[in-house]
Amino acid sequence: MEEIKKLIIVPWDFTNVAESALAHAVKIGRMVNNDICLLHIVDSAIKVKAEGEKRALLKHIAEENSRKYNINIIANVVKGSIFTSIAEFVNSKDKEANLVVMGTHGMKGMQKLTGSWALKVIVKSKIPFIVVQEPPADQNRYHNIVFPIDFRVENKEKMGMAIFMGKYFDSKVHILKTVTTDKGLTAKVNRNLNFAVKYLIQNNVEYEIHDVPNGKFAQQTIDFAQKINADLILIVTTKNITFADYVVGASEQYIIANSSKIPVCCVNPKASFANTSQFMGGWGA
Repeated sequence: MEEIKKLIIVPWDFTNVAESALAHAVKIGRMVNNDICLLHIVDSAIKVKAEGEKRALLKHIAEENSRKYNINIIANVVKGSIFTSIAEFVNSKDKEANLVVMGTHGMKGMQKLTGSWALKVIVKSKIPFIVVQEPPADQNRYHNIVFPIDFRVENKEKMGMAIFMGKYFDSKVHILKTVTTDKGLTAKVNRNLNFAVKYLIQNNVEYEIHDVPNGKFAQQTIDFAQKINADLILIVTTKNITFADYVVGASEQYIIANSSKIPVCCVNPKASFANTSQFMGGWGA
């Protein structure tokens, strides 16, 4: 019986940032032996002829890039809204999706996937998102990953992704933690730190711990990532994010749309992510 490969989903809007996302997806897909699916969302009221043209064009793009990258790429067109349909598609068990690589236009644009709108798409997903603004510098492994840790218990839920990157890409994880005089917050941060170190050691993943003073942690994370020329920033999204976060700006969207254009991996705080072995199993570990 032929093994069904897992899918890396690339939301496709026929823009340069979608092409950048595809290049990153290819980089990851080759490493973990996954197929890639280009996913385009069309309005529910689209005419039959126009929908057919979109399907034909996307199929052509998928076939063209399959030959270009020498990797299996399929196409899928779904009716609905980018804010609900992407998550519905990737959350469906029959789709075999285990990662989304999505392009963003930073904090510019209207209905395009800007930093704030990207967050609105991401928080509905049960699988991790990697958000990119530019194509990868090369097709080599992710060498350095920045892993910020704060006091939130949800921080533990991104360990699966850190271990995945460490194992498959032989990456070095740079743990970034805040130093504060608040004893209560310090204790919570240290619990999360100890949890992370324990799992990294158990999985033979190289790591370093870096202290930063208490302050604007999002900006400090970006500054540090830029300083070490990081390939990826790994964050966990805010639990129960509100409409105000989209308008005012949660720290996640600030990091997602970082001016250094460093790719950002976003993991949502879901109970299923807490089981690292289960998560890793989805990648054929």
